[in-house]
Amino acid sequence: MTSGTELLEHLYDRFNARDMEAVLATMHQDVVWANGLEGGHVYGHDGVREYWARQWATIDSHAEPIGFSIGADGTTNVEVHLTARDHEGNVLFDQMGGHIFQIEEGLIRRFDIR
Repeated sequence: MTSGTELLEHLYDRFNARDMEAVLATMHQDVVWANGLEGGHVYGHDGVREYWARQWATIDSHAEPIGFSIGADGTTNVEVHLTARDHEGNVLFDQMGGHIFQIEEGLIRRFDIR
């Protein structure tokens, strides 16, 4: 679990720093990524890049991992504190959430929201 946990801690750190290329380096080229704003999923590095560019243009979001566990199916589950503000600094949401990651060969293959 340590290597998966370290990978995901790095992902959240780089996401919060808006370091797109470092975040994409944690993902498989054909990653399937949940679209938390519009629903459904986006696909591949280009899909994630475009999705996050839209998200960051709209809101200032922050995701802080609180706990990690391994699911019965081998996925890594993350309890996460999620916050978002509009560009004037007003809080849009401040809540706990659940993220589910499928990691294959040291890269994120799939991300879903619980």
